[in-house]
Amino acid sequence: MMVNRRLFLAASALATPMLTTGSQFAAAAPIPQSGRVTPGADVLAAEGWQRLAGRKVGVLSNPTGVLANRDHIVDSLVAAGIRPVAAFGPEHGFRGSAQAGGSEGDYADPRTGVPVYDAYGATADTLAAMITKAGVDTVVFDIADIGARFYTYIWSMYTAMAAAARTGAAFVVLDRPNPVGGEARGPMLDPAFSSGVGLKPIVQQHGMTVGELARFFDAEFLPGDGGSLESLEIVETHGWRRSQLFSETGLVWTPPSPNVPTEQTALVYPGTCLFEGTVFSEGRGTTRPFEIVGAPGVDWRWREALGKERLSGVSFRETYFVPTFGKFSGETCGGVQLSVTDPHAFDPIRTAVAMLVTAKRVHPRLFGWRPDDFIDKLAGSARLRTMVDAGAGTDEIVGAWQGELAEFERRRQEYLIYR
Repeated sequence: MMVNRRLFLAASALATPMLTTGSQFAAAAPIPQSGRVTPGADVLAAEGWQRLAGRKVGVLSNPTGVLANRDHIVDSLVAAGIRPVAAFGPEHGFRGSAQAGGSEGDYADPRTGVPVYDAYGATADTLAAMITKAGVDTVVFDIADIGARFYTYIWSMYTAMAAAARTGAAFVVLDRPNPVGGEARGPMLDPAFSSGVGLKPIVQQHGMTVGELARFFDAEFLPGDGGSLESLEIVETHGWRRSQLFSETGLVWTPPSPNVPTEQTALVYPGTCLFEGTVFSEGRGTTRPFEIVGAPGVDWRWREALGKERLSGVSFRETYFVPTFGKFSGETCGGVQLSVTDPHAFDPIRTAVAMLVTAKRVHPRLFGWRPDDFIDKLAGSARLRTMVDAGAGTDEIVGAWQGELAEFERRRQEYLIYR
């Protein structure tokens, strides 16, 4: 039975007493133990959120906006007596109940009574109207990104920044580690291919935290979209180094969306998400999305071809699967499962390019692109598609974007916070 998320959440609000005190929440998160990475949210929570006292706060967040004690930041703010005047939900919704490409709509949060506005797909002007309607003077962003240009949360942040600039609201980013580290990889977005999965020209795996991206966006892009923010504050993560992956932070993984269930998924996602632009299944509807890829008719030859690519930090096994939803739902597919054997040696984008190249070579009658050329939006231009179609190899394709990658690395340097 299909459940309407908005009706379900509204019904929950009627069934759940609205809390006006913090009696059922921990008032402040404890400071994490020594040697552990401390996200910006935990830094403010340990201070009792006093830096936000007296402000009319609007929170753009989702289920990843949690503290070390696993309380959501909105719940913690309410407990501290700082009730947000609004919350804004990105793709998948504020409480995270929606699938890809979906959201939860507008409703009153059942747990806190805070009004929730649906910000997914909103323009800067639409979001500015929401900010004005709610009376927000400070927008707080706390969402865990996974480091890929086509993961939509960073563009929700950009749109909220543009909206805040239009309304004169302050913008506060509670920074979190980039779970796939600080190295930049992949092609630059051509502005002609701007879309909801890539609004502005950054590379495919940007290697920046959301706080660093906010600094970059404010200086590089917002001036051309109506002007920079009047106030931008980054509450820095303590103890994170650019070389660290999520498994090395000591933090507990919270799925940032339904199809990124583990930190292992995050490692491969900046590459294998490209298969969303193909007719192959990217593993949605399986227990290992983005780690399992294939289609009906694919056989052992793909795995054998990948073995000859000599890719670092990854191994493949032949696999067969039946997706429960998405592409080929209910059909038996053949394909491969990726296993990251050395996360620091693994390059997800080179790996995905090798997978595309070999899939087309080994199974030319099965492999193809989605007819809407969505691959061009994911890859940032038509270059990847046309080079694969022309028979180019992995090294040639990856080599084609090295100049623009080097230029991006140069441009981002002044906005980096962590070393």
